[in-house]
Amino acid sequence: MACDITLGRTEPCKDSVGGINAVYFVNFGDITGITYDSTDVDVIDAVAGSPNAYKYEVRGNSTYTENIQSSRENGTTAFEQELELTLKKLTKEDHNTIKLLSFGRPNILVEDNNGNVFLAGAEYGADITGGTVVTGGAMADMSGYTLSFTGMEKAPANFINVAVVGNTAAENIAAAGFTIV
Repeated sequence: MACDITLGRTEPCKDSVGGINAVYFVNFGDITGITYDSTDVDVIDAVAGSPNAYKYEVRGNSTYTENIQSSRENGTTAFEQELELTLKKLTKEDHNTIKLLSFGRPNILVEDNNGNVFLAGAEYGADITGGTVVTGGAMADMSGYTLSFTGMEKAPANFINVAVVGNTAAENIAAAGFTIV
């Protein structure tokens, strides 16, 4: 049967950390093809179309979560991909970009603090489903943006292949065919 598992899992070492280092937005439709690893279809080796990946550095208060939605009654499984971003500081340039992100449905590369990179919204893109533009009330309050992106896919977000061990996440993203802007 195609849905039988083939691997177990041992208790891993305590050498990973949480959090997001950066996200990269790719205009939907700029990825014209995806080449998956020949031995692991959960890993992307390359993308076609030479898509631009617009990098946003984030520190703290941003999370990426995948919720598995499976129904025995309907015989369906889908993967809800949620990215909660906090972008500090209001600027007119960011204001315009956030407006454009709200109108579109970008593909999103999520780089975690362990050097992993995932492609969320690979097939259908991700929509901004909520957010705020906030000035804060007191001098020490945050002034910036909070954005909620949601995508629904047939499979979990794929890892981008670690082309060369020791490369930075950005170098692996570029090796996969993205142009980082």
